[in-house]
Amino acid sequence: MKLVVVAVGQRVPDWAQAAWDDYAKRFPPELRVELKAVKTEPRASKTVESIYAAERRRIESAIPKGAQVVALDERGTALTTVALAQRLKAWQLQGGDVALVIGGPDGLDPAFRQAAHERIRLSDLTLPHAMVRVLLVEQLYRAWSINANHPYHRE
Repeated sequence: MKLVVVAVGQRVPDWAQAAWDDYAKRFPPELRVELKAVKTEPRASKTVESIYAAERRRIESAIPKGAQVVALDERGTALTTVALAQRLKAWQLQGGDVALVIGGPDGLDPAFRQAAHERIRLSDLTLPHAMVRVLLVEQLYRAWSINANHPYHRE
């Protein structure tokens, strides 16, 4: 199974890339994590709708065919780490790839959000996009560690 994080925005600070790389290499071979960064649409004199449309096309082209789509959305379902571990286990049992999608500065196209198989929220706080990538990969690793009885997570 592969977890594909599709994130709008190609440039992140070095610390964020280093943190992503550190967590991504920890996953076992049977649960690979991949980042697909897609270009942010320039904001100059464009409508939000045209920005959504352009970014949506890029996002959809980055999602593996047949993948379950999980949109990260501030209005999505709040999960505890243990609940995320349960979701991860369910995704693994389904057997296909899962695409977790992080929107751009304006978020995700509303129709794309609604069409997603699931919508989850990482935090009640507004977070910088680079921080979201790091938080997401760390929590996915933590969820795996819970399911694998690995000592990384402690209660």
